[in-house]
Amino acid sequence: MLLTITTTREPATDLGYLLHKHPDRLQTFPTAAGEAHVFYPEATPQGCTAALLLEVDPVALVRGKSGADPRSHRPEHRDGELAQYVNDRPYAASSMLAVALNQVFRTALAGRCDARPELAATPIPLKIRVPALRCRGGPELAASLFAPLGWTVTATAQPLQPPEWGPSPYLDLNLTGQIRLADALSHLYVLLPVLDDAKHYWVSTQEVDKLIRAGGDWLAGHPAKELITRRYLSHQRKLTASALARLADADDTEPEELDNAVAEPDHEEDKAKPLAVQRREAILALIKERAARRVGDFGCGAGTLTRALLADKHIEKIIAIDVSARGLALAARDLRLDRMPQQQRERLQIFQSALTYRDDRLAGLDAAVLMEVIEHVDPERLPALERVVFGFAAPATIVVTTPNAEYNPLFDTLPPGAMRHRDHRFEWTRAQFRTWAAQAAAAYHYHVAFHPVGPEHPDVGPPTQLAVFDRQAAP
Repeated sequence: MLLTITTTREPATDLGYLLHKHPDRLQTFPTAAGEAHVFYPEATPQGCTAALLLEVDPVALVRGKSGADPRSHRPEHRDGELAQYVNDRPYAASSMLAVALNQVFRTALAGRCDARPELAATPIPLKIRVPALRCRGGPELAASLFAPLGWTVTATAQPLQPPEWGPSPYLDLNLTGQIRLADALSHLYVLLPVLDDAKHYWVSTQEVDKLIRAGGDWLAGHPAKELITRRYLSHQRKLTASALARLADADDTEPEELDNAVAEPDHEEDKAKPLAVQRREAILALIKERAARRVGDFGCGAGTLTRALLADKHIEKIIAIDVSARGLALAARDLRLDRMPQQQRERLQIFQSALTYRDDRLAGLDAAVLMEVIEHVDPERLPALERVVFGFAAPATIVVTTPNAEYNPLFDTLPPGAMRHRDHRFEWTRAQFRTWAAQAAAAYHYHVAFHPVGPEHPDVGPPTQLAVFDRQAAP
């Protein structure tokens, strides 16, 4: 299996720094599937190409601990015992290449480069080629998965021999784009096994966490996220539903909006309204109860709460902000700002702003909502957020929701000790949240009350905890 990465950003040999692999040396790494080699066919200031070559031993795969390719268990691939030894695994890119890529380029995949930190954070011109990629869905599927991520895609079906047999299921995939290297590697890590639609190892609940960790920055907004999730998790219904729910929790999108094809679970308790919906409904009820006319969606993300606020005709003005330019772009797309009626558009002001810096545009609101926001802020920056929201903006009502860490062990697919999203800086217990809320309320003259959101467990409480702060009258 072969994969090449080329850049023409001068000096192009800086690619060696980004990949943490010296262009003058051949390096070999043992993997579960075989030996992975990294070398540079080209290394000049004008152009540099890094190649990852994975040498797979199909006999060792069958006899070793890694087991046979699950693809061999499908009826269309049961060709007898010989199929275990004679197959396309040594030649066609698959999940084995994705695993090798993760192992060999782990630091680059994480976006770290001590020697060139500014370059690691910068989109650069990249050309990626996978000359033999098995793709169930053909060139059209490859284009539909990579193009929304900013790639120009050229995918050519390799002809069978003799040619009159028609095209094969193998593609020569070429990607070009101006993309951050870490993002490019994460796209490949997730999508190579998705295109192949098979994994060479058993897919367990840990794969959900891997998918969220690798695709968390782009998967939630991908138009084919449901197909990607299903294929990545080998069509296991419960794992797929869990992953979609966690993606929904991350970007405040209902799981049904992510994938209408996911069947409803069999258990009655699983048929309850999704947590993201319950959380949003609880917030809207509090806003309505206080008859707020000017409302802020602080940390609006992709704009799901903003859309619900716009649907309430009693709300006259909505201020939607987020620190993420990508989140605002998703919000603009999903809210269809370019096609929004003028009267509706005049009610909405959406812009980029950080809640840790004073912004006078946030003042004068009746209510502000921080829905699943504070856990994304470093704890040492929380006092700055409190000054901005409670002190400078000072709306009459503030609604804050955050995960309840005590509830986490009840999520079957969440590993012990793990948080619900990789960008969370912390997740608080009920006692920790109440302590923080009480201190903020006292410091800025608010009264605070607490409400559960979601099914409340008798021992660990609800999955989401909510605090509503009402400003006290001046003495």
